[in-house]
Amino acid sequence: QVQLEESGGELVQPGGSLRLSCSASGGTFSQYDVAWFRQTEGKEREFVSVLRRSGSRTYYADSVQGRFTISKDNAKNTVYLQMNSLKPEDTAVYYCAVGRPILSAVRNKEMYYYWGQGTQVTVSS
Repeated sequence: QVQLEESGGELVQPGGSLRLSCSASGGTFSQYDVAWFRQTEGKEREFVSVLRRSGSRTYYADSVQGRFTISKDNAKNTVYLQMNSLKPEDTAVYYCAVGRPILSAVRNKEMYYYWGQGTQVTVSS
């Protein structure tokens, strides 16, 4: 069973940057698509980004396209989410998850079966 742990969330001012990390134990990312989702209180968990298990294809939610970048360090078995030009509406708990969805379903949280506990990102002045 793969265990995931997110880190890097904190309070940041609008326009600032953060890098979230997702480390894995009990398995490697090579077998899975790795995705980031986020959730605010009272709302559904929403897709942010995914790195396909092929290692090269990435997809982003429209709301973060051009500002966020997902990447992977195989040697460290860690996936990153670099977040730039942060906005107050990016405030959420960010989760990483792994799964093997088909391409048309990469944004569907039901397709991911291992999840981390989440890390809080707060964008506020």
